[in-house]
Amino acid sequence: MRPRAAILLPILAGLLLAGLILPGLLSSSSAQARQAAQPPGGAPQPTPPTPPNVVIEISHGQHPKIKLAIPSFRAGALGGDLQPASRELEGTVRADLDFSGYFDILGAEAFRQVVISGDLQRDLPAIATQGSEVALFGDMRAEGDKLVFEGRLFDVGSGKTIIAKRYRGPASVARRMAHTFADEVVRYLTGTPGIALSSIAFTSDRTGFKEIFVMDYDGHNQRRITGHRSISMSPAWSPSGDALAYTSFLGGSPGIYLADLATGQKKPLVTSGSLNITPSFSPDGNQITFARSVEGNVEIFTADRKGGRLRRLTTSPAIDTNPAWSPKGGEIAFTSNRAGNPHIYLMDVEGTNQRRITFDGTYNDGAAWSPGGDRIAFTSRRDGVFQIAVVDVASLETKVLTSGGESESPAFSPDGRKIVFTSRRGGSKQLFVMDAKDGGNLRPLTDAGNNDMADWSRHTEK
Repeated sequence: MRPRAAILLPILAGLLLAGLILPGLLSSSSAQARQAAQPPGGAPQPTPPTPPNVVIEISHGQHPKIKLAIPSFRAGALGGDLQPASRELEGTVRADLDFSGYFDILGAEAFRQVVISGDLQRDLPAIATQGSEVALFGDMRAEGDKLVFEGRLFDVGSGKTIIAKRYRGPASVARRMAHTFADEVVRYLTGTPGIALSSIAFTSDRTGFKEIFVMDYDGHNQRRITGHRSISMSPAWSPSGDALAYTSFLGGSPGIYLADLATGQKKPLVTSGSLNITPSFSPDGNQITFARSVEGNVEIFTADRKGGRLRRLTTSPAIDTNPAWSPKGGEIAFTSNRAGNPHIYLMDVEGTNQRRITFDGTYNDGAAWSPGGDRIAFTSRRDGVFQIAVVDVASLETKVLTSGGESESPAFSPDGRKIVFTSRRGGSKQLFVMDAKDGGNLRPLTDAGNNDMADWSRHTEK
């Protein structure tokens, strides 16, 4: 699922200019820590099991969406910073559920003519007249300097409780409480874990140097991870979300480094030789695959998580780079120009059964697996412009999702429904997110400096 930027030629050209690789190599080419997902201030109250007669079925791409009513949350007397925190919490819950794409949300404006009294026997029939299937109620109050949020979800037809959760924490964690509850709603109504607690790692030059940053899935809470004051790029999440592997020029030549997100410690993994770039974790987190220069040519290697036990997978006179380990662990996608122009190839983890899977476009690079392993997103040059495309691994059917300005570096969300990518639409490189099925619902995530090479964290057990 690890994304790769369309950086084969830019990286190699940069390394050539820096005198770090042989000229023949380029000329041979044709062209803070993620916290555990627990509610702040303690665990929520146990969730009642879904009643047997409450059945809401949804499948990937199914329409119509679930009709979800969300009247205005009720808030008691809130002073100090709890008042703005309560507004942020409510807005975040609404935004998370809307962004998920599963719901047709009836917000507060739909209930201007409906009095919400707090009496469910009156409120649910009134909400039913608006056509909603499910209703979400939120109540907030203060306990000392803490904000208490109680979220309840009801089946409108039966009046049965689907979810009842309570969270308590300082104003500073209001967004995290909202994300946690929104993910619970998505999980209970769709059977699929939500993505509101996921994070996106990326490269940014906003400090004057290219460093690794992390942000919440919606673009909030952007924070710097590395401070090498060098070139650091191509971050790759570990499956458990506890670490990032990345490429850095900290030691002069590009090497593979590991950032422990809990401790903040950075350590080298593979720095020998003249070039080690674009790491990707195995699904169990015990190995990485990466591109490494061998006698002036770039090949695909694997190593263990400590940087030992190097093993070469490809032996080709062409450039083989940008490996991406499949979610199920049996295959590795990579870029090679062995057929002339760069294209996406697959191979087994032993390096066998190498085969090409992209044929359209003049330059295809940066494979990013979907969580299910059935699709690969990549950067594809069409009519002279780089765009984001997706190929079905089984049928090889390919679909271009973007148009207009240059787009590159795709990465799937942990549920496979969204793709984050880099675009030059505003002149500078910024990160955007879109629907994976058709490129719709385009939203910007960054606006400071130039931002690129995003990787979206994976679902982890909570």
